[in-house]
Amino acid sequence: MHDPEFLVLDEPFSGLDPLAVEVVMGVLGGYAARGVPVLFSSHQLDIVERLCDDLVIIAGGEIRANGPREELRERHSSPRFEIRTGDDAGWVRAVPGVDVLEVSGGFAVFEAQTDAASQAVLRLALERGPVTTFSQQRPSLATIFKEVVQ
Repeated sequence: MHDPEFLVLDEPFSGLDPLAVEVVMGVLGGYAARGVPVLFSSHQLDIVERLCDDLVIIAGGEIRANGPREELRERHSSPRFEIRTGDDAGWVRAVPGVDVLEVSGGFAVFEAQTDAASQAVLRLALERGPVTTFSQQRPSLATIFKEVVQ
């Protein structure tokens, strides 16, 4: 390509193998870094998530969500956490303000209605023994897409 003022692309990653995807991402990222606006459509949301700062989700001919990637994550997610402990994590179900989504052995994924609820889970886990992981899960773009188009 020459020195474009802007790029408009329709499904630029369609049919590409993983190596070619990385090359195209590098080229588009290079243009964006030089200040060239890059606008493209794609159904490959994992690539969109890695490459784009600002997003527009369109479904049924309507804009369902738009804005900076991190702002969309904040707007379209509930506080979801993952915890890994040394014992059975089933006790998390009894913590007020917590909705458990998954439990398996010492692993649990839960949504917390308040910051105090998530901190209560961590505090109780530490009282019970070692905690190997406690982290907030960020929703993927695919998760946000499913939420806004339903």
